[in-house]
Amino acid sequence: MSKASAVSKAVAGTFVLLTVSALAGIFTMVIFYKIEISEMNVTSPPTMPPTTTRLPPVLRLPRDLIPQSYEVFLQPDFYTKIIEVVNVTSPNQTMLFTGNSTVSFHCVQGTKAIYLHSSDLIISDPVVMNKNKREKVVVSSVKSHSYPSNFLEIQLEEALEEGVNYSLFLAFQGDINLSPYAMFISTYVEGSPVYEGDQDTERFLVATTLEPTYARKVFPCFDEPDMKAVFHVTIIHRTDTQALGNAELRESNVIDDNWKVTYFHPTPKMSTYLFAFTVSEFTFTEPSTPGRVDIKTYARPDAIRAGHAQYATDIAEKILKFYEKYFGINYQQKKLTQIALPDLRAPAMENWGLVTYQEGRLLYEEGVSSLLHKEDIASIIAHELAHQWFGNLVTMKWWNDIWLNEGFATYFSILALDCVEPSFQLKEWHIMSNLHTAFEHDALASSHPLSPLPEDIQGTFEIEGMFDSITYFKGAALLRMLADIVSETTFTKGIKMYLSDFKFNNTDQDDLWKYIQKAVYEDNGHTDVAKVMNAWTKQIGYPVITINTTNGEIYQKHFLFNDSPKSNLWWEVPIRVMSNAPKSSPIWLTSSNKVQKDEFISRKGEWILANVNCTGYYRVNYNSENWERLLTQLQTNPGKIPLMNRGQLVDDAFNLARAKLVEVALALNSTCFLQDETEFLPWKLAVRNLEYFVLMFDRSEVNGPMQAYLRQQVKGLYNFFRNYTDNSTVPEDHSLQHNQILAIEVACSNGLPECLEMATNMFAVWMDNGTNQIHPNLRSVIYCQALAAGGKEEWDFAWDKFQSASDTSEKEQLRQALSCTKKIWLLNRYLEYTLNPEKIRRMDVGPTIRDIAQNVAGQALAWNFIRAHWAYVQWDSIMLVKAVTRRFSTPFELAELERFGAEYPLGSATMAVQQAIEQTQVNIQWVSENKDSVLEWFENFVERV
Repeated sequence: MSKASAVSKAVAGTFVLLTVSALAGIFTMVIFYKIEISEMNVTSPPTMPPTTTRLPPVLRLPRDLIPQSYEVFLQPDFYTKIIEVVNVTSPNQTMLFTGNSTVSFHCVQGTKAIYLHSSDLIISDPVVMNKNKREKVVVSSVKSHSYPSNFLEIQLEEALEEGVNYSLFLAFQGDINLSPYAMFISTYVEGSPVYEGDQDTERFLVATTLEPTYARKVFPCFDEPDMKAVFHVTIIHRTDTQALGNAELRESNVIDDNWKVTYFHPTPKMSTYLFAFTVSEFTFTEPSTPGRVDIKTYARPDAIRAGHAQYATDIAEKILKFYEKYFGINYQQKKLTQIALPDLRAPAMENWGLVTYQEGRLLYEEGVSSLLHKEDIASIIAHELAHQWFGNLVTMKWWNDIWLNEGFATYFSILALDCVEPSFQLKEWHIMSNLHTAFEHDALASSHPLSPLPEDIQGTFEIEGMFDSITYFKGAALLRMLADIVSETTFTKGIKMYLSDFKFNNTDQDDLWKYIQKAVYEDNGHTDVAKVMNAWTKQIGYPVITINTTNGEIYQKHFLFNDSPKSNLWWEVPIRVMSNAPKSSPIWLTSSNKVQKDEFISRKGEWILANVNCTGYYRVNYNSENWERLLTQLQTNPGKIPLMNRGQLVDDAFNLARAKLVEVALALNSTCFLQDETEFLPWKLAVRNLEYFVLMFDRSEVNGPMQAYLRQQVKGLYNFFRNYTDNSTVPEDHSLQHNQILAIEVACSNGLPECLEMATNMFAVWMDNGTNQIHPNLRSVIYCQALAAGGKEEWDFAWDKFQSASDTSEKEQLRQALSCTKKIWLLNRYLEYTLNPEKIRRMDVGPTIRDIAQNVAGQALAWNFIRAHWAYVQWDSIMLVKAVTRRFSTPFELAELERFGAEYPLGSATMAVQQAIEQTQVNIQWVSENKDSVLEWFENFVERV
């Protein structure tokens, strides 16, 4: 049975019976509670002095009541398996959950109203108790407010007293979601179907994902990050299932033939968004060498039996030990559970003690998964486990400072990965990739500060809009810059003190600056941390530093792709500089004025390089003579320039050209050295920047000469790996494995004949004899290129393999490859498939449309499709808006986009649309000013060859 048909009309009568039964369960729990309080000495509350009348809150909860603990009882009524009996009415899936909660709280200011959060829940039986006197407080009314506040307002006959502890009991019921948020249902296949449409192998599970504001959809709560509390959780579930929670299991008892109850130990004091539980038939694997913490990874029983979760389990133990040693603070729970879910909105969620992952992000399938997939698994685990300290142990006060969670997790995941898996050798690439992603989005006037004002981030849509590349990648880049300024040792000391003093509490960025400053003073440093860093976190954007090496003149300017808005922003900029002598020294630029520095003068015609190893969050421009010297060095002896800077020079040149600060010919000239380059980082960054030219010109006459240039440049790299590729093997070095894939992708997509022949032949062999001999590393790129060169026969073959694939990695590679075809009617059919959950999982709808939009043949189709089906795809709206608008570069496209922004309910995509409009305006102007010179440059190259 499909997820879309979870509630069938055919068994509506049975469903009603189940609903009545579930309601009976909730009434039973209410009765238990009333019996418990009946023994208390309940008297009428005394008359209290009147409290100050205050206006009701707007979007934020008042701070007159502070939660201390919750007792949460939940009973999801779903079945893990639907048994179909011929000619007999059988129960269909039920999507109801029931429960009750008791929140204990302390009153810090007298009030006659209790405000907390509740959304899409039916609330009943409120009971307020004075815990000090064991007396009831009479409730006069209960009111549920709709979005955006989602307040549950409980008015009382008498005021609560300052300094007294109270409790609030509420019974509730709600619906389990089909989409993966709040409490949701997910489906998977266990075993092999006997025939097409066989539903005996279909299984169901229930899980939660509550960040940022969805705990209120599971139980009534004070759903703000600084309202931390301890959770005592009880789950009632079917007897053939197992319940997992944040804390370790205390006991599990059978109630009757259908139900059992599981009690969990109390959680640490934590925010509501970290609350989590699952109910499933999953099994688990443990580390090869168990340690102090009980680590288990849960997944489908088939996947556990095949050993697909073993790598994730073993690497999690190593990463956890790295963090414990680095921070000097042990992980705060006795157990750490990871679970691979078939459906999850985000790639992963760091729930304390129960970390959830998309299945494809956690499982490694020997012989099927790419060898490089281990990098992705280790990286995402490192990110989520960093959150056990940054986010779980110490949490931001409000969502405007979510970078204190995500920026730290991004920064430390790179360090952890480099330590526990040094053979990956990708620290530099991860740093540069994150840096340039942040750079691109932060070069728009519609960007946002890393730490905006709290009042600017209030509703759920605004909060969700903060989970972007600025928060993750700019946050990580600024932490790296700060560590370079004060030294790694001092930075680490400050971080340890920060974590130790604020554990189980909340912070803002001022607290972070205070503790780094404390470490600076202890180490006899002189940096004014807050003075330096506030400009970087409270302002949008970043500077471009312009250096004239003839006279040493240097100045800064706010870097924007569109410089029509006048900006007076400036920063205190730390600059590490070197010449062709191998040394580096820090220099400060502390004003917006032009200054002269001897360190930037080229006295003997040597080149000058600023921002050594890219530790600073800024771009650098030079006088033309220095640019020429640097590019000559890249072509003659690139090893004299640090690896990261070889990529950064290309990235700076291209983006300075996009901002019209240098000629476009300079940017293109910076790629000439690639003909003899075999290192992954410079190649990857060059291709990443050339992609903008591809996006702007692959629908124009520039495309032909541009592809001819790329074919010529990549030919040497392709031939470097050709012996491996033609024999479907890969080198041992991880960076070389990445570069082999890059070489195939660039060569085939630009029409290098030997590459196209290789890809189509390998795919044809698989189609002909049924044996897939393509190396797992190369499958994704070869599948894509073969389908791009092929037609209906190749597409239908890949679709059949996608439908029947049981291996997560193989299924994902095929799903992506199906979007590579150049046949418009096939892409259109694929888009229609996304509307059918039996063909494309709900979780994969957004990524599939995004992949089609990246295809020049599918971009316009995807744009029309998301507008036609906005309500269905809106869950992935931010990602889709960015994907479909990347090629927009005409006034017509701009007008359509502006109309879309004005007429559609954008929700959390509001900021993304504003940024897309600005980027489209930049693209229109840039293309009109540079198309002719770009075409001339590529045509001149073709003529020379």
